[in-house]
Amino acid sequence: MVGRPSKERATLADVARHAGVSTSTASKALNGRHDIAKDTRERVLEAVTALGYRPTTQWEPPPTRTVAAVFDELASPYVANVLDGVLAAATSARANLLVRSAPDRAVRATRAAARAWMAEQKESGVIGIVGITLARPNAVLQAAKEVRMPFVMIDPVDLDDPRTVSVGSANWAGGRTATEHLLDLGHRRIGWIGGPEASAAARERLHGYRAALDSAGIELEQELVRSDSFAIDTGLVHGRALLALPEPPTAIVTGDDEIAVGVLAAARELDVPVPRRLSVVGFDDTPQAGWTSPPLTSVHQPLAGMGRMAVETLLTMADGVQPASRHVQLATSLTVRDSTAPPASRRQGSQT
Repeated sequence: MVGRPSKERATLADVARHAGVSTSTASKALNGRHDIAKDTRERVLEAVTALGYRPTTQWEPPPTRTVAAVFDELASPYVANVLDGVLAAATSARANLLVRSAPDRAVRATRAAARAWMAEQKESGVIGIVGITLARPNAVLQAAKEVRMPFVMIDPVDLDDPRTVSVGSANWAGGRTATEHLLDLGHRRIGWIGGPEASAAARERLHGYRAALDSAGIELEQELVRSDSFAIDTGLVHGRALLALPEPPTAIVTGDDEIAVGVLAAARELDVPVPRRLSVVGFDDTPQAGWTSPPLTSVHQPLAGMGRMAVETLLTMADGVQPASRHVQLATSLTVRDSTAPPASRRQGSQT
């Protein structure tokens, strides 16, 4: 007599039928997803026990949502570090991530073109967009509202609409901390080279610098304050100008690390040793801050953390929940390296 064939191995579909749920719900329950009700998870687990179900592999369902990260320029340590956080958050949320260059300025300036671009994103399956330091994004942001596409800006540059959801760092506090560090070292003639006046982050950092000087009873000297773009050339050009003054500053606070790199280059070009005759502070604390010569003292922004927060906020908005705050600021801190020291006059006085 031929024996009865052994019972076929239970499948995930069998578990789902036994528990009275869909296959995707059963899969989510077994993978520990938090969007599954407790009683549903218990029914699925009971079905697993009753059927003796054993997964053949550690299978996970494919990502079901797609978000996009859009930026003007990738060749920036700032953007690269923010993208690290964006990617980590998207991976954790099991969402696809598309990395795209922003539409050109003509598209951003024309509402019809911006709407067409935004419609293309929606048709491609994108459920939300993270914008990283986009310049002149207003038409794109308006188009996103019209098609109900969640949009979160990181360090917005020149927004007209204060209702736009954004993630940044405590820029004012960072600017003040950087300046106070130099004041504590004994510097009194401190220059500033920052980003564009249209940038909210650049303005806040400048205001922090001014607040520190004011608290120390030091009158702001306009000839020491320069605003331009977040670029190495900005630090080079304005660094040369400040160091060529009849009474040059003994220290310079910059709006970002790229500007600081330009200032260091200007100092080398003019044979001004750093930090013996000039102290320099950056902002962002990107990895390149530790590679300069000398290594750069810099205000640390949690760049990856900003990227993670932006994606988490975006996904919350995609689920129909508005964030508790439209403007999230993460704390900054100061990383002290070798580009700052007491001014030469104080060192000489201590030696006499």
